[in-house]
Amino acid sequence: MRITIVTIFPDMVKVIKEYGVIARAVKEGKLEIDVVNLRDYTTDKHKTVDDYPFGGGPGMVMKPEPFFRFYDEYVEKFGKPYVVLTSPQGKVLNNEIAKNLAKREKLVILCGRYEGVDERVMNLVDEEISIGDYVLTGGEIPAMVIADVVSRFVPGVVDEESLKRESFYNNLLDYPSYTRPREYRGLKVPEVLLSGDHEEIEIWRRKESILKTIMRRPDLFLKKDLEKEDKIAIIKLVRELMECSRKST
Repeated sequence: MRITIVTIFPDMVKVIKEYGVIARAVKEGKLEIDVVNLRDYTTDKHKTVDDYPFGGGPGMVMKPEPFFRFYDEYVEKFGKPYVVLTSPQGKVLNNEIAKNLAKREKLVILCGRYEGVDERVMNLVDEEISIGDYVLTGGEIPAMVIADVVSRFVPGVVDEESLKRESFYNNLLDYPSYTRPREYRGLKVPEVLLSGDHEEIEIWRRKESILKTIMRRPDLFLKKDLEKEDKIAIIKLVRELMECSRKST
């Protein structure tokens, strides 16, 4: 997969391909990430990418010409991409959106700035994406978030089993994790994790994941299609809660 991020601050964005899982995937050829300076597609000596809005109003608007020049060059070189614009007006990014984007062979992410982009640029855009209901100073951080999330669903970048155990994968939050030491400042690792009983450990993890989701993100749990393992964990959880209730009375 090729991900291309178009920005007026390339140095801010290019670090995404220099660290961690993404850097390894790029090195191994499983993923290509290009960072393009939009100013390279201007024609004046000041490399101007913005101008005053017609009709007046505060702030500046990103000009259409650099975006179109970039797009034409990209299509000629690589073929037609799927184009995303970072925008607070877009759909809020989630796992399903990321999975669908990861199926694209060529993904271009345009970083908005100032008061937004000239509306004519929308003729190039397939989808607007937001990372939350708030406004940032620019689209670079959202673009990096989108690229990071999408990259994880590209085959071979992250182990499939690891993906399945992560929060949100199946509308469940992740279970609690522990490492050594077994006890620290009186806080102990749950005995079941030290038991070596893999079946019981799996039930415990599923149970904790379900409980955390119900308590913190009930909206996610309502979307969850319960599997057999979920039902077993819920039965065990209910029994434990009933037992605790009896003991307290």
